[in-house]
Amino acid sequence: MSGVRSPRTSRREAVEEPLASRECVAEQSSRRLRRKRETRVRLLDAAFVLVAKKGMDSVTINEITDAADVGSGSFYNHFDSKEGLFTALIEWLFEEFADTLDGIVGGLSDPAEVLAVSVRHTLLRACRDPVWGQLLIREGLSARALSTGLGQRLLRDMRRGIAQRRFTVADELLCAISAIGTVLAGLAAELHSSSSKRSRLSRKVLRPREERFVENIATVVLQAVGLKRMEAEKIARRPMPPGTASV
Repeated sequence: MSGVRSPRTSRREAVEEPLASRECVAEQSSRRLRRKRETRVRLLDAAFVLVAKKGMDSVTINEITDAADVGSGSFYNHFDSKEGLFTALIEWLFEEFADTLDGIVGGLSDPAEVLAVSVRHTLLRACRDPVWGQLLIREGLSARALSTGLGQRLLRDMRRGIAQRRFTVADELLCAISAIGTVLAGLAAELHSSSSKRSRLSRKVLRPREERFVENIATVVLQAVGLKRMEAEKIARRPMPPGTASV
């Protein structure tokens, strides 16, 4: 009889219909999560651009949502406040940078060279992107500086250098704090002194000046962990590994 379905067909359809329904729900859920991630990234991108133009304190939530083309109410689906967004922005920027830095130093075996390249690459990025540099100063002075991202990697590299007897200091925490202080103090002075010169000096002039600056800071950091001055200078002036040229 054409209008009667077999029990076998009914059972198969009973299984297939819930399965198709679950797949549809999963697809919709995946689409929602993707849109949510995309909205969050748009907010972070917009915040970074606005901070570059106006400074962190002058940017408002409405300006961020307008620039991101996101409804103002949607902002609070991702962040509880402007400060919460800036915290997420800093973590996002520096975690990504730290991953890149790990890739650059991954082929180096000497902990002293790893430290020197890390300092130089970080400072070059900060000098050539002053907004990023100001965020680095802000993050480096925060209470969480050593608990995430770059701070954790710095502690790891210090620990490795001490374990291999390459660094003569006994405490990786004090060692890391000393390095952070040297880098941030040098960066703050450099950004202050170079802000008025950037409009007058060509990139051809600025780049060698920046490279000398970061080599000098790397030398000081290496001396702080126990290397002699001549060796520290030699390591700090070695050619940078592949992957740093585009900084």
